[in-house]
Order: sequence, then structure tokens, then C-alpha cells
Amino acid sequence: MTTTSAQHSHHASPSPIDTLPPVRRDDPLRGLAADEIVATREILAAAGLVRESTRFVYVGVDEPAKAAVLSGLELPRVIRALLLDQATGASHDARVSLTAREVVSVEEIDGANGQVPILDVEFEAIYDLLGREEDWHAALAKRGITHEQVALAPLSAGQYGFESERGRRVIRVLAFMRQYEQDHCWAHPVDGLCAYVDMVEGRMFELVDHKVYDIPAEGGNFDDPEVQGAPLDTLKPISITQPEGPSFTVDGDEVSWANWRFSLAFDAREGLVLRRIRFVDADQGGAERDIVYRASIAEMVVPYGDPSPARFWQNYFDTGEYVFGRYANSLVLGCDCLGEIQYLDATLADELGNPRVIPNAICMHEEDYGTLWKHTDIYTGSNEVRRQRRLVISFFTTVGNYDYGFYWYLYLDGTIECEAKLTGVLFTSAYDPEAGDHASEVAPGLGAPYHQHLFSARLDMMVDGVANAVDEVDAVRLPMGEGNEYGNAFTKRTTRLRTESEGVRDADLAVGRAWHIVNTEKQNRLGRPVAYELLAQGLPTLMADPESVIAKRAGFTRNHLWVTRYAQDERYPAGDLVNQNPGGDGLPRYTAADRSIDGEDIVLWHTFGPTHFPRVEDWPVMPVDYAKFTLKPYGFFNRNPALNVPSSASMGMACHTEGAEGAHGSHSGDAGCGCAAGTCDCSGHAH
Repeated sequence: MTTTSAQHSHHASPSPIDTLPPVRRDDPLRGLAADEIVATREILAAAGLVRESTRFVYVGVDEPAKAAVLSGLELPRVIRALLLDQATGASHDARVSLTAREVVSVEEIDGANGQVPILDVEFEAIYDLLGREEDWHAALAKRGITHEQVALAPLSAGQYGFESERGRRVIRVLAFMRQYEQDHCWAHPVDGLCAYVDMVEGRMFELVDHKVYDIPAEGGNFDDPEVQGAPLDTLKPISITQPEGPSFTVDGDEVSWANWRFSLAFDAREGLVLRRIRFVDADQGGAERDIVYRASIAEMVVPYGDPSPARFWQNYFDTGEYVFGRYANSLVLGCDCLGEIQYLDATLADELGNPRVIPNAICMHEEDYGTLWKHTDIYTGSNEVRRQRRLVISFFTTVGNYDYGFYWYLYLDGTIECEAKLTGVLFTSAYDPEAGDHASEVAPGLGAPYHQHLFSARLDMMVDGVANAVDEVDAVRLPMGEGNEYGNAFTKRTTRLRTESEGVRDADLAVGRAWHIVNTEKQNRLGRPVAYELLAQGLPTLMADPESVIAKRAGFTRNHLWVTRYAQDERYPAGDLVNQNPGGDGLPRYTAADRSIDGEDIVLWHTFGPTHFPRVEDWPVMPVDYAKFTLKPYGFFNRNPALNVPSSASMGMACHTEGAEGAHGSHSGDAGCGCAAGTCDCSGHAH
């Protein structure tokens, strides 16, 4: 990973991180470098594993065991590569030691428990492949269109146990019409028609021609000025500046901001990965205290609710089937990110095993976030307010019609948040009111099937060390009676989750459920376990029937929380090989042993995301929707860790309160506010 910057003016003065030794270049967890990708290909080729028809499906760091990393021992640099021979369909899972310059292991993938993800080159082959199929041309002719008029959506097939698909590498294909070359095809679905394609044989082996629907005629070209309408010209420019530069520093993969320290990496499958998130605690002599060892979005699935014969199979694992990190956008200053920006490039392997760089794949910047803490005291006249700010680390990826942004936020008070931003274009259908209530009509004759976006955040926790456990905390109403004569009392119930079977849980907003990740060996000054709490939005989990194929393949979506004992090879909630996986893999398999999670090295897997009943307002392009979760300190610190955040006055902002009256009389700027009008309670200019 390399860094570039887009900053407006000066640079910040040196901070304490500048005095630290440079990042070890033998760090076994660092992001891939171009020369490592080249070396991986060379070593695999020398071992006879690379032919002219070989494609590199995934190349990433094979991370060593957590305990080995924490031991500080020098560890070998190992790379994992998933390979597909397009000519034969043979797949291999190989591990290469760059340290020893040798292939450590090779496993042939027989497809019984899933296949390697889908390649771009396979998607690209679909158009010509179907163009050779007479039945395909005939089906389009029934609808009054030709092959030359359609855009094709090649999609992951899932696994339904069909005998005709046994042993095949399958892609299912839906069609959309384009009225002209630059027409956005999503407005014109060619519904009721689906081609099943064998990618090794290079042919269509089945055609589902269920029903001929009218193709919606109205366009959806959201980038057409005539569609957009007259520009909204009353908006004034917003300028975000930091004259002395940003407050963070970047040294290799290491980032320092305020009291936070962490490392960054970028993985082709998971995208942005945060490692060793820790907080410098002034109350403990400036010690760096661990909170999270590794955090990522380890999987996401988009299950659709249209049961029609041409669409019942629609559910896409954008991480495990499509390797969504490789579609990361190159972000643009002033458009994707605003302010004093530090960009970081991502280096990945292309499908021939050569390095490619995604410029500006990661954006990092600070944001003002309103009031951090504030009090006007009626007895002493003290009037203190501090402003909150957060460090934002983000990337955007485009998978077909949808665009996903993933934003990690670090706050001055020790809070960590992850927010997914969902936008793009709806995956459309022909609206059929007689087919049942499974879609919204978003334009005349144009449907948008109901669907979900279910993400799985893998949170490898390390709250002040690896001896962690999870307590489930619920609010509890107490009945009136002895000791609660007036009925005002309520309390909380704390339940320790002791085994993996007990650690499969759902959020419950009715009782304000939170999960406290506690250290079982360390206490704060009040004698209580140091902890962080996970706060969930509690949106619906998987809506499909528990006995459905998708429920078996995406078992992680059936619950909001899974807690597992750490294991080096348990990286993905739906399993290693998701494409055409028959189900039961991932978290259901990991938790089958029912290992202890009480006082152990544990991993939390949190399912979150929206259930989408599309609106008319979501067409022709969707305003951003949001889904998130929060990690907050709960007894982790001995007091408010943000007391030492400086006032605006100490950072050079003028302070005056002429004409301002407090709740109980006037007060002066000398009382400690340190704020000019509009610079503390509200950031910007006052009018």
C-alpha cells in the first residue's frame, strides 16, 4: 500500500508518532506490494501451476496465527492464491512462502464444497457465448428485440442441487435492453427470461423462458441534464480547511491520530482492513491499550424476494463470490472526500497474476462532529464546551448496479463505528401486479424486487488483551411491590455467554440489548471488568425461510451476533469457497464444536444491514441509505477520556461572548469557553 496526499496548504508539525521507529518491512500482516505479487506468480509458475489458461482469482496475505504475531517472533511471509484453469475448470488453493521462495501447499478444489469466485474474464465472455445460441436469439425475437440490443447481467448461480448442474461451473444470465449505446439498461429489463451457462464448456445448457413481459419503455438516465431538471443553484460552496494540515500522520501502514494508533491493509476480498486498533490512555501513563486486533467486512449477501421461475435464485455474495475489494473506486477530492485528505493506493493482483494499482482506493480525513461535551454550571458559572471530531477511513466499491461505501470512524471519546453507505441503481424487473407482492413499482411498468443487504463485520477483539468474554445486557422492568412501592424502579440483567452455542444471539431493541466485550482478567479502578460494548441497530435478519437454500448457504445472516473462539483458518462467515457452495459452511460449521468463549481469545461476527422495499424516490438512482454498528467504551477507561481535548481558544480561535447571556446571568470568555460565536456549539460562520 502506498500513500498519496491531497492537502490544501501547510503540513502539521511533528507529533509523537514521528519519533517512533519505522514500520518493520517484514511485518507478516502488511498489505501486498507489487514485487510480492510478481514473486508469487513466478514461484507458482516454477512449480508448474501456471499455464496460459490459468487465471488468478484471488491473491492475498495468508495471515499467521494471532498468537504467533503477538509473540513478536519473526514470521514467514506467506501468500494465498486461488487459481482457475479456464480450459479445464481445474481449481487450486495454493500457499506460497515468499520468505523461502517456495510453494508451501497446494489443494485441488473439487467443487463439492464450493468453487472459486467468478472472474471478470468469465463475465466478459458471456455476450459472445450467448450470441452463438439459437434458442437465445429466438427467445429475444419473441420479445421483439435482438441480441445486439441487450446488455447482459452475468450473475452467481447459487447451489440448488439441480442434477443438470452437477459438476458444472455455472453462471445465470439476465438481460436488459438498451435503446441506444449510452442508455442505462436498468430501465428496460427483459424479464421472464434467464440463461444458464456452463463456463467451462462455453455454452448455454438451459434456458428458462417463463413469460413474455412488456419491456418498460421509460428511460432512467439519471446523468442526462434533461432528466435531472434545472440545477439547484441556491446552494453556496462549502469549504473545509485545516490551515496547518491534518492532525493524523501516516508512516507506511501505521496511522496515528489523537490518542488512536492502528494499521491499515487492503485485501482483494474484504477490501479495507483495520488492524491493532489501540488507544493511548493518559490515565495509564500513556500506555497503548488494545481494543480490536483486526476488523473488516468479511462477507455480504444480497438476497432477493422474487420467487418467479426466472429469478428465484437471485442472491449475491459480493465478497465471497465476486471478491468485491477488486472493484474499489479511485476516489476523487471534493467529490468522494472533502477536506484535508490523505489517499492510499491499493495494490492487487489482476487475473493474470500481475500487479495492478487502484489509485486513491482509501480515503482518510478528519470531520467535525458537533459537540463532544458541554456544561454551563449554575453554581460556579463555569461554561465549558469542546467539539467532537472523528477520523474517517473509507473506501467505495461498485458491484454491478450497486455502489457500497464502508466508513470506519474513530472518535475522540474512544468510540468506534462502522457505517455502510448504499447507493447506485436498483436491480429492476418487469412489474407484474398479478405475480404477488414481491416488488415495488418505481416507474411505469418497472419493478424493483424486495431485497436485503446483509453485511458481516468480523471483529477479532482484543480488549486489553486476549482473555475476553461477552456479557449480554438487557434493560429489565420491575413490578410494583415491596422495595418498588411507586413502580419507578428498573434494572438491568447481565448474562455471560459461555459457549459458542450461547453466543449466537439476536438484538432486541425493546430491552435495549447490548453486548459487552469484557476482559476477564483486568479491572478498572472501581473493580469492574474493563469492557467495550457492541450496539446494534437491530434491523431484520434474513427474511427467507430457515429451510431455504439461501438460509443454508448464508447461515450467518440468521442472527445478529455470533461469538467464536479464535481460529486462524476461520476467516469468512459463509466459508472459504462461497460460489456454488451447497450450504452449512462458515459460522454454522465453526460453532458446531461449541467451544468455550469465556475468558478466551474470541471473535465477534456482527450481521447488520437494511431490508429494502424500494421507493419511487430510489429511481433512477438511489440516494444513500445507511447501516451501521457502534463499539463504545464501557468501563474501559477510569473516567471520560476526552477531558483533555483543547478548547477552540487554545487552538487559536478567538473567543468573545458579547451580548450572550447564560441561563443564570452573563459570563465572560475568561470562564473557559474559548469559543467565538459559532465555533464551539456550531462550527462555521454565525449570522
